[in-house]
This record gives sequence, C-alpha cells and structure tokens, in this order.
Amino acid sequence: MSTNSLSRSRKRLMAAAASVALAGAIGLGAVTSGTAPVYAEAVRVEAPQAPGFADVVQLVSPAVVSVQVKARIDPAADRGMSPFSDEQGFDNLPDNHPLKRFFRQFGQDGNGDQNRNPRFNRHDGSQKPRPVAQGSGFFISDDGYLVTNNHVVADGTAYTVVTDDGKEYDAKLIGTDPRTDLAVLKVEADTKFTYVGFADDAKVRVGDWVVAVGNPFGLGGTVTAGIVSARGRDIGAGPYDDFLQIDAAVNRGNSGGPAFNLNGEVVGINTAIFSPSGGNVGIAFAIPASTAKQVVQDLMKNGSVQRGWLGVEIQPVTADVAESLGLKGEKGALVASAQDTGPAKKAGIAAGDIITGVNGQDVASPKELSRLIAGITPGKSVDITVWRNGKAETLKVDLGEIPGGDKKASVDQPASPAEPSTLADLGLTVTRSEDGKGLVITDVDPSSDAADRGIQAGDVITAVNAVEVQSAADVTKALDQAEKAGRKAALFQISREDSNRFVALPLNQG
Repeated sequence: MSTNSLSRSRKRLMAAAASVALAGAIGLGAVTSGTAPVYAEAVRVEAPQAPGFADVVQLVSPAVVSVQVKARIDPAADRGMSPFSDEQGFDNLPDNHPLKRFFRQFGQDGNGDQNRNPRFNRHDGSQKPRPVAQGSGFFISDDGYLVTNNHVVADGTAYTVVTDDGKEYDAKLIGTDPRTDLAVLKVEADTKFTYVGFADDAKVRVGDWVVAVGNPFGLGGTVTAGIVSARGRDIGAGPYDDFLQIDAAVNRGNSGGPAFNLNGEVVGINTAIFSPSGGNVGIAFAIPASTAKQVVQDLMKNGSVQRGWLGVEIQPVTADVAESLGLKGEKGALVASAQDTGPAKKAGIAAGDIITGVNGQDVASPKELSRLIAGITPGKSVDITVWRNGKAETLKVDLGEIPGGDKKASVDQPASPAEPSTLADLGLTVTRSEDGKGLVITDVDPSSDAADRGIQAGDVITAVNAVEVQSAADVTKALDQAEKAGRKAALFQISREDSNRFVALPLNQG
C-alpha cells in the first residue's frame, strides 16, 4: 500500500471516531442535564367569561335566615286516661298473665284502675311546642325586623330564626297580612344584623337575572339563579295578585325567602310554585317588592294593614261589554253591584258603570282597581272616573275601611206568578220574578249565545243596558234601542245567588 493510501485511510478512521465521540457526548449531555421531553400545549380557549353571582351571594347571605315554626298540639285521643281503659275483660285474666302485667304497668291494672303511669297523664298544660312548619325569611333592619310569608307562620306559637352562620334566635310575631301572604317577625338581641332593602320593581324587566336564597327542604343557605319569566301574574291566590314569575329553582322551604337582583336588592318574596310533582319545574311566583314594602311598613307600625274600601263588586270588561256600552278598548272594571252601605253607592256609583280611573291614574283591570284602592288610607277622598251613558264622569268618593260581618238582603212581598215568555232571538224563556224585580230565566237554548256565555236557568235578568226590566217587552224595547244606536251587543245584568255580573249578548243583525 502506498504512503498516500495509508494516509487517507488514517484520516477516515479518525473522522469516524470523532463523530462517534461527539454523538456520545451529546447523548450523555441529554441524559445528565435532565431536560424533559417537549410536548404540545394543552388546549385552552380564550373566551369571554359569564358573570357570576358569588359577590352578590357573599354580601346578602348573612341577611337571609331559616324560619322554624312551632305550635302546641293537643293529642286527639289523649283524655288523661289509659289508651287501654275502654278494653273489657282484662280483669278476668290470671294474675301471672303477660297481658295483665303489661296493662298494669302501662295504664290499667287488672282490676280496672285508671292509668297510674304518668306517661299517659299529660293534660296539665305542659306540652311543649312542636315543629309544624319551616320556611325562609330575611332581615330588613339591623335591629331584627324580618319578613317571611304568612302561610309559614300561620297557627304558630313559637318562632326560631337560624342565621347563615348557624346561630339561633327566638323571634316574636309582629303582624300578618293573609291577603298578600306576608308576615313580619322581630328578633330581640344585642347585636346588629346584616339586612337588605327592597328594589324598585317598576324597573324590573322580563329577562333580568334574579338570585333566590333560602331554606329548601330545611337544607338552609341554598342559592339558585334564573331570570324573571313574566310580570303581573294572577294565580288566584288573593285579591291583589300581581306576582313576578321567575325560573330560579324554588322548592318547599323557600317560602318567605328573597329573590335578589344583581345589586343585592330584593325584587320579590318567593311565595308559591307551580308544580304537578311538588318539586321545582322552573315556575315560581314572588310577591313584588312594591307590594311587600308598603305592607311590611304597615305591619311594623300597626301590626296590621288598613286598606281603603270602595264597596263594589266588579268584573272584567270584555270586548262585547265594551262595545255594548260604547267604550273603546277592553279596559277598566265593570261594576256588577254597589253595596248598600258602601262608599261607592253613597257617591252615586251604580251597577253598569265602568270604573276607568282613580285619582287620574288609568285602571286597566279589576285587579288593578283593587290594588289601587287598597293602597289608599281609609277615610281619604278620591276621584273615581266612570264610563256611563256613553261618556266619562268623575265622582268624589270618601273611602271606607273593609268591614267585617255578613250582609243581609231585604226581600219585598212576592208578586203573583206570571206566564213564561219567550225571547226567541236570545234563546231564552223568562218569567217575572216573584219579588217583582227582574225576570227569572226558566229555560236556555243550549245552542244559543246565552248558553255559551254561561247563562243558565234560575238566573235573574235585572237590567238590560242599565235599564231595569220587569217583562219580556222591557227586554225587547231595550234591545231595539241598542240596535238603533248602532250597538252590536246588549249588556245584561244577571243576578245569581245574591251576586251580580254582566253578560254581553250579541244582537240579531238579521
């Protein structure tokens, strides 16, 4: 091998050795340096975060309480005797018989002596109150006034309030208002309580967030959230129904608890749920803050609520009723009757009038009229706007206070019965009333408009278009006058079981 060839071979060998050494050094460095393998980053989406309720809840929770109600319950079968004292024949048992030993120990000896065991003698007035109900509530002042539902505290004799931190306080009942299902309790303690205030619910809109805090199923301190689903709900709970509907989870035990807005103000007091199953289905009803605020103030001041009284029976104004009286729009409250001793009748309000305003404020419905009048102090004078004889009139009424007791109606000497008459166009058969006031309906054509509108045999027609009727001819005359005036319907005043209502029947247009 030549010298040049040997030199080239040596160079290749040295290069290979250098490469192996370098690779080894790199590998050894990777091992000894402890560098971790590099992986791809975890997925993370940068998106706007939905607002939470934690800040609101943290501030308002100390003001929300659980309300525990107790009452004294008298056992139905406890008469101060042994429950076995009426049994016969036990005195004939042998002295060593186990049943005779049992009755001797627990109530009656074998010779018929009355119960000697004090376990069965507790009619000494010493029964302790037993738990009968529980609900929720919230403080509205730092000196211990709190609000809950009337149905939570009803029939109770002792009340315990449990705060968010678990402390228990005895409370006394200040006052209740069954008509709005509200109650006020008072805790006497040497401490200042965290309290919350009422919101202006006129600013509450459908779709606004609400946070409900309460004591469902006795769990205490439970928070749920939802939105205002509807306003002005009438669920038939009382004469002043005007509920907020919310979809926050509300269950048994939440009654009396607050529903907050995001400012920590009470927009409503949870009072009822709609549920076929008894649990939450997303439909709950809350007393609006505007109603609660006024009632609570009265309860704190007087222990009761004084409401203005107009003294009328009212019903809704339907399209037919409005058309028959020449009123544009289905608004106001139709007066079915004015009570003899009521302020309305003294001021000249009569059956057939439609009340459309109170002190210049429009009345949209009977419920609204009830709420407006109830919110005015008894004895005050108010301007009542009525629709009568095709035009608006304003009458001044001095409101009274809702009376108690029953009313009695006077009955005139009965008149001689008359032969039935037929009002064919209306599908009615009528005869003169025995007291001479109106026409008694003796038959109703099932296919008539009268039947569709709920008129039935036994009803009494007392007036048509505010004109009293005593014969079929009077009815026919009133219908003719309405038709000449361009009316499409006539307004019938119907009496049934001492109550009045108005029904609009369409005229036969040929």
